[in-house]
Amino acid sequence: MSTLKDYGSFETAWCPGCGNFSILKAVKQALVQCNLAPHDVLFVSGIGQAAKAPHYLHANVFNGLHGRSLPVATGAKLANPHLTVIAESGDGCNYGEGGNHFLAAIRRNIDITLLVHDNRVYGLTKGQASPTSPEGFVSKAQPDGNPSLPFNPVAVATVMQAGFVARGFAGEMAHLTDLICQAIAHKGFSLVDILQPCVSFNRLNTFSWYQEHCRKLENSYDPTNQRGALDVAMMDENRLPIGVIYRNKRPSFKEKAEGSSSERAFGLQPFNQALFEEVLAHYY
Repeated sequence: MSTLKDYGSFETAWCPGCGNFSILKAVKQALVQCNLAPHDVLFVSGIGQAAKAPHYLHANVFNGLHGRSLPVATGAKLANPHLTVIAESGDGCNYGEGGNHFLAAIRRNIDITLLVHDNRVYGLTKGQASPTSPEGFVSKAQPDGNPSLPFNPVAVATVMQAGFVARGFAGEMAHLTDLICQAIAHKGFSLVDILQPCVSFNRLNTFSWYQEHCRKLENSYDPTNQRGALDVAMMDENRLPIGVIYRNKRPSFKEKAEGSSSERAFGLQPFNQALFEEVLAHYY
């Protein structure tokens, strides 16, 4: 049985009051709740303040290029299907630089979990608008206001039939812990978009602002209804729903590949030297 102590305690480089602190605690609690030992888990991150979160965990970690956590996570899961693989980074890293990888991971339905620290700003590079910043957001880089509409990752994931789509809030730690645990348990691609304040560079979306605008989904809500889920995902800023927005039983990449030539080609079975030589002879 794993404990919080198994995942360590480290000094961080985050600003006091940052939402990353509570997200890190929720992640640790979810790993314990899911009874996962540190050696059974791989965290993959990109670049940014959120991408530092796995550095503060005693677990397997790969810290790569900006926006490129999902390709590495995909490769790791294909190489070792028994490993619990979690990609963790920020909104700019995953939806900006890594936007195409985000779409590809949903399409393939790889059995990995994506945790996105969504603070609606680029924190590490000092405050320019990110893909999820609201239209009109004023920063040093956009003094006249952000001219672009915000990207809605939850709506996009729902439209593309991602297996598990949730939105959490850093200020609701117990609720967020449960969402992360559900995401890890889901067989297929899971997204948890986590709303969090950036106390240094986003003075609009504060803890108190989110507490006023976030609403937990009712127990009667049906997340298996895609059209209803899309309506919820498209709700405006006056009522930001948090909880499991959408889920389905779409077969994961591994489930679809089992017993097929894809399973052999993508390493979902033990290494086969004869097959390897056959593939080499075919292509070379």
